[in-house]
Amino acid sequence: MLDIIRKRRSVRMFLDKDVEQEKLREILKAAMVAPTARNLRPCEFVVVRDREARERLSRSTNFSAFAKNAPVVIVICYDTTKGRRFKEDCSLAAGNIYLETVNQGLGTCFVQIADTEGTEGEPEGFVRKTLSIPDHFWIQCLMPVGYPDRMPEPHRDEEYDEKKVHFEKF
Repeated sequence: MLDIIRKRRSVRMFLDKDVEQEKLREILKAAMVAPTARNLRPCEFVVVRDREARERLSRSTNFSAFAKNAPVVIVICYDTTKGRRFKEDCSLAAGNIYLETVNQGLGTCFVQIADTEGTEGEPEGFVRKTLSIPDHFWIQCLMPVGYPDRMPEPHRDEEYDEKKVHFEKF
């Protein structure tokens, strides 16, 4: 497992190659088994393959332009009628997406939508309108998914820093 974790890097450049449905399904399975507060499972996912919609989503924030080049964008949403731990639950699902994406030989990057600035106004409203997401859903992030144009270097053991580990007390 540590091997997959070390290979997890943010990927922003993708090959012009479709993501197989079975690989996408495995990624979504991983997202859906992420822990959630009180096991309420309030996260839902919008899978966007349409080129025009991906191009529109790439204008959501000041940092989302690369999303148009990914063959798939997964949008992580949160049903506010089912839970209260929006950021925590969505971030855990995103973490599982990151790891299973790497496991499938693909790459992704967390593109913050909630609490960020946009190029087309308020990003959450922009994404909501683009994808017809109901008002009682909050939108955490976009996760563009595809084959990396190059495989990033994995993290190294040297990144482990003993000085950042505290036992019993800070």
